[in-house]
Parts: sequence; structure tokens; C-alpha cells
Amino acid sequence: METIDEESMKEQLREEMAKYEEQGYFKRLFKMFAGFGRPHDSREYKESVLELQRQAAPLLAILLPIIGAVILFVVTAVGDSNEKKINVEIAQVEDTKEDLTEPEKPPEETEQPPDVEVDIQMDTPTISPTDVAEVAPPTAEPQSVKVAEMDAMLQIKSPVTMKSVAGTARNAGVRGRYTNGGKNYGDATTEAAVLKALRWLKLHQNSDGSWPGVKPASTGLAVLTYLAHDETPTSPEFGDTVKRAINYLIGSVHEKGGKTVVAGADGHEYAFLIATYALCEAYAMTTNPEILPVAEKCLNRIVKGQSPTGGWDYNINRSSTRDDLSFAGWALQAIKAGKMAGIHVSGMEECIKKAIKCLQTRNFREGGFNYTAGGKPTGLTATGCLAMQLLGHGNTKEVKSALDFMKEWKPTFEAKDLLKGNSDKSAGACPQYYCYYAAQCKYQAGMAKNALPAHQVIWKKWNAEMKALYPKAIIDDKNKDGTPVTVKDPKGNDRPVGHWVNKDVHTTRPVMDTCLAALQLMVYYRYLPTTQLKASEVEADVEALSKDKTGEVGVTIDL
Repeated sequence: METIDEESMKEQLREEMAKYEEQGYFKRLFKMFAGFGRPHDSREYKESVLELQRQAAPLLAILLPIIGAVILFVVTAVGDSNEKKINVEIAQVEDTKEDLTEPEKPPEETEQPPDVEVDIQMDTPTISPTDVAEVAPPTAEPQSVKVAEMDAMLQIKSPVTMKSVAGTARNAGVRGRYTNGGKNYGDATTEAAVLKALRWLKLHQNSDGSWPGVKPASTGLAVLTYLAHDETPTSPEFGDTVKRAINYLIGSVHEKGGKTVVAGADGHEYAFLIATYALCEAYAMTTNPEILPVAEKCLNRIVKGQSPTGGWDYNINRSSTRDDLSFAGWALQAIKAGKMAGIHVSGMEECIKKAIKCLQTRNFREGGFNYTAGGKPTGLTATGCLAMQLLGHGNTKEVKSALDFMKEWKPTFEAKDLLKGNSDKSAGACPQYYCYYAAQCKYQAGMAKNALPAHQVIWKKWNAEMKALYPKAIIDDKNKDGTPVTVKDPKGNDRPVGHWVNKDVHTTRPVMDTCLAALQLMVYYRYLPTTQLKASEVEADVEALSKDKTGEVGVTIDL
């Protein structure tokens, strides 16, 4: 018979009883930590893991409020230490008693001054009935108030003036003030020539708001010319002209065959690009809400129509890799204008990057920019140069080379003058078309911050020659009897009109020729956002143009 060890039996009973005992909290914690020291495949370790999972909730319930209280205490303490104390002194008002004694009475008898006779002669003015404004008698009919049109802009001077709102810090009367060209920028002679052109355009505007030729292109260029002179729908003399022109461009945009088009465009759709450029600049300078959706649609087609190689071709054909720089020039001006006006469409930034690469690798060769990829440099060197400047790459080797290529160019209406200094190259056959770009290139390079002295000299020389030539070259319109054709200004005075003609057969004259020449004479006004010096800076878009040096929108109050 097996002998039973009572002590061993008792120990086993105690162990079994211990399993059913209610263990205290700290005892369970001690057992849990002890279990973590055992092998991972042991029962004690597995029990410790389960115990940790059970204890997680109560531990967090205790610790989180403590941590939150500590953080709140620290924040409060720091906040109290930074609190500004304002010392307020309360001045005690002395309790003073006024002396209420009666003032001395004046003597009852005072000497009166002697009477003096004064003879005053007054001339009675004779008022003629013609000097009095005739007042219309009141009418018994009720008077209705005419509601202003949606795009009306009131010219009421507000006591609060927001500086640089909508990306512009321009106002009438400060033309030329933004440059440091001194006497080298426009003067009374150039201004008179520009006004002749603006009045000529007004005289020849069609009843529908367009201009003859390829209507969307002619109208787009005319709008750009008026805006460059700060003529908006609120302008006293040209307001109605500009308003009708902008409305024509808005109304000409429509959908056809699943794409956005402009009615009356040319066979290659240059007119579509020029109209888009004008709409973007018009939105930047007027913030007319009717322009925005139309400009967005047009820009979207331009961005989506970029070729795989980064350029553009006729009819915005995205499958072509011809990379026509003349066509791309207007596309990139429109994109830059839209960007500066705050009109951002999907893919615009990537489109700009691809365009820069295309200009550098496909449209640049032998020191200048070519017409199509792989060709030789032409007068379109100015187009590629300005495009690079507007895209923020004005300091690249390509731009420096292009500026050197154009160094001897001078303002002209004849192609032979553009060949000077480039006798082995072809400058093309449309001088004013290239001068339009060259004037802006030389202005951007010569007037920029930290401009090279050589570029400053080249710009000043160009500007001096432009000022001497263009006012003389304008053609004054004459009646059949030889008298000048005139129009009335806002004060009722007769003013002459005039236009320019390019000496080639390439352009739609005379509207395009007139606009291109006038835009060159106004390059230093910088009313068009894309002709501002800031336009060529990498990050100088709407945000930079609409803020002052402190980075905040400035406010001036006129009292």
C-alpha cells in the first residue's frame, strides 16, 4: 500500500486553493512582470500577456487624465508668463471749488463812439437769362431707375483704397512711373501718336464690337492695345469701345464638335490664341465675372492641345510635333496672362515645364530661336526669347544668346533692317511682328533689376530709335478734300486719327499693324500684366503682384 505524503498533499491543496483566491491589484501586477521574465512558450509568459491586455484599459484611464492635467498646467503657466501687463494709472481729480463771486458790474454810464457815416458802393451784376441754367419743369409721370448692366464699373472714388487688388497696382496718371528710364521712356510725342491710333481704332470699330479682317484676331489685338493704355469699360473716351469689344470676344466663344472654338477664326486658329490672350488680360484688369468661365474654357483647350514634345501647331493639333514657335508665342502669352490673372486650369504647371524644355531643346539652334523644330534662327528669335523671359527663365544661356542675336536690330517697318548684324541668317519678312516681340525682350532685359550695362544700353538705344521713328511713320487719315479726319474727345474737341502700315504683305492690315506699333510705344506703361517687369520673375504671379513688401494687402485711406 502506497504511503501518502501529507505535507506534499497539503502543498498541492494550497496551490489549488490559490488558484481560486481573489488576488490583489498589485499582486497581479507583480505576477505579470515576473511572467515576462519567463520563456515565451511558457504558461507564465502567456498569462502575463493576457494580464497586460486586461490591465491596459484601467492603466490608460488613470494615466491619460494625469498627462492631460500636466499639459494643461504647462500651457497655462507659459501663457501666463507671456501675458502682457498693462499698467493703468487712475488720476485723482482734485476737488476744487469755483469762485462764484459775482463779477464787477460795468459802470452804468459809458462813452459811446461817435457816429461815422460810411459810403459803400456796390456794383450790381447784370445777369443775363442765358447765364442761368434752364431747369426742366417737374413731370407728373413716375420716374424709373435704370438698372446698371452687369459689367458696369462705377468711377466713384472710395475713401478706402485697396492697393494691388486683382493683381494690379496701376492707376491712370502714372504712366512711365514704374520704370527708371527717365527721359528715355514715352513723351508727349509718343503719347500723341498712341492717342491717334486709339481714336483711329474707335472710328473703325464694327457695329458688333469687332474690327475688320480676321475679326477675333483684330479685336483681340485692339483690346490688348486699349488695355495697355489703361482704357477699360469705365474710361470716359474709350469705355464703350472697350466694353463692346470684350463682349464681342465673350460672345464669339462657343462649343463645336466637342471643343471650344472662336467664331470667325482663321484657318490655323491664330485668332483663337490672340482672343484668349486678350480675354485673360481683360479679366485681370476688370475682374468682369462674365469673362472668367470663357477664358477658362479657352485656356483649357490650349493646355490640353500641347504637343507631346512641348510645343504647339496649327489648329492646336496635339498630335503634331512640328512645334511652330510663331503659334506657340501667342499660346504662351495667353497662358502667362491667365496665370497672372489667377485663372488656373488643370495641367497648366506641367504644360509650362514642357514648353520650356521644348524651347531649349527643339526651337533653339545656332544662337537663336527657329520657326519650327530643327530649323535655323529667324526673326522669331524674339518670340522664343520673350517666351523664356515670361516663363521665368530670362537668365538662361538661350536668352542671353538670343539677346545677342538681336543686338543690332532696330525698330523698323522694313524687313531689311532686321538683317543687320545677322547677314547669314533669315530674319523673316514681317518686321513689325518681330519688333513687337523684340521691344518687349529688350525692355525686360534692359530694365530688370541688376540688368547688365550692355542690356541697358541696348534697350535705351532701341527706345530712342522707336520714339524717333514711330510718331513720324504714323499715317494721318485725310478726307477727300485733304483735311484731317477727326473725332470728338470727351470735351468736344476735334482730335486727329492715324494708323500704321507694315511694308510687307504678311499681316492683316491695317488693324494688326496699328496695334503692334502702338503696343511697342506703350511697353513702358506696363498696364498689361504680362508686360510688367515682374512678369518675367519666376514666382511673380498674382500673389506677388497683389501684395506689398510686407506680404499683406495694403490699404490706404483718403480723408
